[in-house]
Formats: sequence, C-alpha cells, structure tokens
Amino acid sequence: MDKLNSQLYWQNYCIIKENERLRKKAQQLNQENQDLLTELKQKLAKKGRSHPDQGSSCLCSTSNTNYNNEPRKP
Repeated sequence: MDKLNSQLYWQNYCIIKENERLRKKAQQLNQENQDLLTELKQKLAKKGRSHPDQGSSCLCSTSNTNYNNEPRKP
C-alpha cells in the first residue's frame, strides 16, 4: 500500500509540475499574442489615417487571460 501511495504521490507531483510549466508557457504566449495584436492595431490605425477612404477593420482578442492556479469548476 505504501508503494502505491508513493507512486501516486510521484505521479501527482509530476503532473503538478508539468501543469505549472504549461501554465507559464501559456502566459508567455498570451502576452506575446497581446503584444502582436497591439502592434497590428497600431499599424492598421496608422495606415487608416494615411488612407481614410478604405474600410475599417475590427480586431478583437478572444484569448482567455484567466491563468490562475485554481482548478476549473465543472
């Protein structure tokens, strides 16, 4: 029984560490995405000012920025 507990504890530990690593990577990618979106919006706004007769574009960010350590509720 102790061996099984030890194995399960180790598996849980590994899963938690991997989850933390993936969460950190997701936060980095989200920040990069937000930076790129801001840059694109600025370029489009600048282009729109130089060519006001062209149609406008709507760019929205739909990424989820809720990357806390709380588990999701079903």
